[in-house]
Amino acid sequence: MHMRLFEIARDYFELRGTHTVVGGIISPTHDSYGKKGLAPALDRCAMIKLAAQSSNWIRLSDWEVHQPQWMRTKAVLQYHQNYLNNYINSPYDEEPNELLPGWLPPGLRERRDPIRLKLLCGADLLESFAVPGLWSDEDIEEIVANHGLVVITRCGSNPEKFIFDSDVLTKYQQNITLITNWVPNEVSSSLVRRLLSRGESVKYLLDDLVLNYIKRQGLYNVKSLDTPPEGRE
Repeated sequence: MHMRLFEIARDYFELRGTHTVVGGIISPTHDSYGKKGLAPALDRCAMIKLAAQSSNWIRLSDWEVHQPQWMRTKAVLQYHQNYLNNYINSPYDEEPNELLPGWLPPGLRERRDPIRLKLLCGADLLESFAVPGLWSDEDIEEIVANHGLVVITRCGSNPEKFIFDSDVLTKYQQNITLITNWVPNEVSSSLVRRLLSRGESVKYLLDDLVLNYIKRQGLYNVKSLDTPPEGRE
């Protein structure tokens, strides 16, 4: 589902010619984030690599999971944006190719204008800005002012009203791109994990490579998903 958000966003920008999308980065959160049901970072990175095998522009960054502790979203965005722009402006022979991170999009040396890394999310993350104690106003302002948001919304939702009700979001609303997903998809990662733990089929909801990895590693309290052969009457 998250992979699909990248495709929707890129189509939107390319069809309008407003931005050039050079790459997509998935950065899993640190193990110490402590979210219930969060698989180990090693497994999450492995599953992202498998899911992204068919993409030539969406890549995994494991920088965040290798930090000593959980990192705030603004720090993760700033690190990657700084790295991208420093790479563009550095001499060609400064760093051997084998030392470059795997998430670095190809062809960046041909660019001269700076890259702006935006936070791609669903409407639920946008609305989480209003949850008391979850985000600091300083972090929200820095993310929206220095990076920007690309929000994939559901048909019938009203993110404009949410932005209007927030002074910070209204102040930087020119940095927020709202994209309606006209192909409804109510599948969530929570639902997939629930089905797995019940031993119900999630085929066609997950990439087969990812599903096989989950079964091999026994993640998410997965039960046997093998269907016994049907008997003959």
